[in-house]
Amino acid sequence: MADIVDIAVSNDSFKTLVAAVQAAGLVETLKSPGPFTVFAPTDDAFAKLPPGTITTLLQNIPQLIRILTYHVVPGKLTQADLAKMGTVTSVEGSPIQINCDVGFEVKNATVLAANIDADNGVIHVIDTVILMG
Repeated sequence: MADIVDIAVSNDSFKTLVAAVQAAGLVETLKSPGPFTVFAPTDDAFAKLPPGTITTLLQNIPQLIRILTYHVVPGKLTQADLAKMGTVTSVEGSPIQINCDVGFEVKNATVLAANIDADNGVIHVIDTVILMG
């Protein structure tokens, strides 16, 4: 098996996420033992952001780190675990609402693929970048 970063790097749908994680200096953290639960936005999810947002974030590393760490939860939480919890707290410190009543949603994002197992956690692929607030 591979760690969270290796899985993201090997998947062509995560080019923007990988570039953002590298720019934010979070590669080593996400390669550490963790475990982590990562809500991973696809390139299409990043493309939904207003024009210029990604460029702005790459120029504002503290804000980029806040947004990326909002997509990470401590522990290895499967869809079943998350469904029981309802709300989880991100590494960034803010709560994230989970809804598994119909499908699987994380805040305002739909999970496209759940429970992708990694050596140091689990990845849930989402269709929208989730933002705090």
